[in-house]
This record gives sequence, C-alpha cells and structure tokens, in this order.
Amino acid sequence: MESEVIDVNSGALVVAHELKAPLSLVRQLALSLELESGNPDGVQRVGEQIVATSERALRQVNDLLKVARLDDALFELEPVNPRAICDDVVNELWQLFKFNRRELRIDYRNRRYLVVANRQLLHSVVYNFCLNAMNYGGEELPSEVSVTDRRDGKIRVAVRDYGPAVPTRIWREIKRGFVEKPVEIAMRPGSSGMGLYIASRFAQYMQADFGLIRHRDGTSFYIDLPVSRQLSFI
Repeated sequence: MESEVIDVNSGALVVAHELKAPLSLVRQLALSLELESGNPDGVQRVGEQIVATSERALRQVNDLLKVARLDDALFELEPVNPRAICDDVVNELWQLFKFNRRELRIDYRNRRYLVVANRQLLHSVVYNFCLNAMNYGGEELPSEVSVTDRRDGKIRVAVRDYGPAVPTRIWREIKRGFVEKPVEIAMRPGSSGMGLYIASRFAQYMQADFGLIRHRDGTSFYIDLPVSRQLSFI
C-alpha cells in the first residue's frame, strides 16, 4: 500500500512540475513587459509568447480532464483522415518551431486514407509527440511527422526526433503498450512525460497501438491505428 501511495505521488509531482513550468514562464514574461514598455514591437512579441504559453498549458489541463472522462465513453470513434489531423497540428505549431529555430517536416506515404479514431484525441496525441520533438533537433536535423501503411493492416502516425536515448525503464513501459502514470524522463530534459502518458491513454481508448523506436540518433514515437473500411473519396 505504501509503495502504491509513493507511486501515485510521483505521478502527481510530475504533473505539478510540468504545469508549474509554463506558469513560471508566463510570470517571467509578464514582468518583462515593463522593460519593453517603450518598444511596441517588443511588447507585441512578449504578448504573443504569453498567449502561446498559456494556450499550451491550458491544452495540457484539458487533456488531463479528457483522460479523467475516458471511462464515460464521451469520445466517439469515427472515420478520420490522419493526414488532415497532422496538417492541423503542424499548422498550429510551425510558428513555435520557427521561434525556437526548429524545423518540422511531413512525410505522407499511406495509400489508405481513413482510420478509426477520435479527432480530438488523435490531434492531442500528435500534438504531444511534436512538442516533445521540438526540444531536439534544429534546422539541420528537422523533426518529421509521417503517416505510413503497415503490413498488419494499420496506419502508423509517427513523429521522429533527434534527442537522447529514452531510458530503458521508460522504453519497456511503453513497449507494453501504455504508460501507467506521468513520468519524468531525466535523460531527455524538456521532454513531457505527461504528454506521453496522455498519448498512451488516448491510444488505448482508440484501440490503437502506442510505441516507440529507438534510433542511434533519436527516437520515433508512434501510434498505429486501425484502418476504416469506409470508402474514401480523397
């Protein structure tokens, strides 16, 4: 019982730490507004950063609320175009990547277009994968969002980064198909353990496979989704 309490507390600490970081940044940015008071462009730039940081923090909170409501079966599964979801995420994040001098590319090679998923949940999965990838790479090592057909009849949506190796303990947990609680990934500073936990839970709900591939120079996080038998006119 004691170990279970410690386990739960460690997950809560990771959540608290990840939510504290953007709040601290917003506070810091708000304080810097005074220094930019005579520079309209500077004020606008700081204001945009405050809005963007706040939106990312709110998204994390909303995702956690969705995790808490998964048992209520509120999220309908339907035919979804994974390319459209990835396009939405890339369009949403390209300014953030550009601001951090990062590049995000897309590679679509799937011949079957529709998967069975929930639009909101799949969007959150890809969004969290991309946010993790943003911390690793650069203009010479762009992160990549890909959609490919699988031999097992599923479609894989993956995000490739060039970060440090994922610790074996985390790799084994993800290899089992899910992450039990938000975890801190010590070897990958800036990587969101909470984001991986959320992605894991959403994948499980959509009856998809969640996993990762360790490369010599980075990691690919992926979700394999069942193909929809509905005809596509794309």
